[in-house]
Amino acid sequence: MVNPSDDNSLDRRTVLKGTGALGIASLAGCLGDGNGNGNGNGNGNGNGDGNGNGDGGSVIEWHAGGEGGTYFPLSNQFKSIVDEETEFSLQVQSTGASVENVGSLDTEAADFALIQNDIAYFARNGESLDAFEGAPVEGLRGVATLYPETIHIVIRADADISSLSDLEGRTVNTGDLGSGTQINALQILESVAGLTTDDFQQQNSGFSDASDQLQNGDIDAAFVVGGWPVGAIENLATNTDITILNLSDSERQAAKDDASWFADDTIPAGTYAGIDEDVNTVSVQAMIATHTGIEADTVETIGNAIFDNVDQLSIKTDFISRESGQDGMSIELHEGAARLYE
Repeated sequence: MVNPSDDNSLDRRTVLKGTGALGIASLAGCLGDGNGNGNGNGNGNGNGDGNGNGDGGSVIEWHAGGEGGTYFPLSNQFKSIVDEETEFSLQVQSTGASVENVGSLDTEAADFALIQNDIAYFARNGESLDAFEGAPVEGLRGVATLYPETIHIVIRADADISSLSDLEGRTVNTGDLGSGTQINALQILESVAGLTTDDFQQQNSGFSDASDQLQNGDIDAAFVVGGWPVGAIENLATNTDITILNLSDSERQAAKDDASWFADDTIPAGTYAGIDEDVNTVSVQAMIATHTGIEADTVETIGNAIFDNVDQLSIKTDFISRESGQDGMSIELHEGAARLYE
């Protein structure tokens, strides 16, 4: 098992206490609206029986994320490649993303899923989230890391907020309850600004609802975790004056000192309408995960199809490669995935 350094001064169990003791499968993840409607109906174009075993048939259950984020459109591009290049057909489902997807992998309702590398670590090692505490997801395995999942802190332009400490006393949407977004938000707020949920008014929903809240002036800020450009933020920026909070060097360092999976990241100027300067922030890694119930040959075939056809992707092509597929991998690889890097 990969065990990143845990020399952290802050007790993450304290930070994450407020996430609640929800069951894994009911938790919603970053950017998700929890509707479970892949391509509007949850069916993709697969024709299998939905038994989730991924073997002995052609249909692979692939759980993505909310339709407004990066997971869902990228997963559908993976589907196009796998359907064309292999005997398998991906059935892509819209979900609440990381935490919910871990639950689906644990029950083998999903064969593959996109999750954050920090959530993978928590789940595999049975820590930090109440849903995982003392109950490691033994069968969870890694396939490949893909790209940075950037922490966006979206601010109403008229909110007069220029640092994380300015969020004290404000109304902040930290993402769906129990999601990877909420976990990252609470970590950053406490480690960087010393703020706990007693210090601000917390709202919890997916970013579609948070966008409406920002437009209506009901909240001051919202945390969004996703590879830029995030479609939902693009849409919001065209209709509403927003800013994205720039983190100072010391703020980024404080976040990294507390959690080893954070890395420096920058949102380039012009990524979103009205954001004319680079925005410095931090990120985690998006990754493909599977479980031990999937045959090694299946994992190898699907992994090879993706890596050999990255030129067919239009999302995150600068980041996705076989050479970087183990960068930031926080859990042990599936047997079939290990073959991809031999």
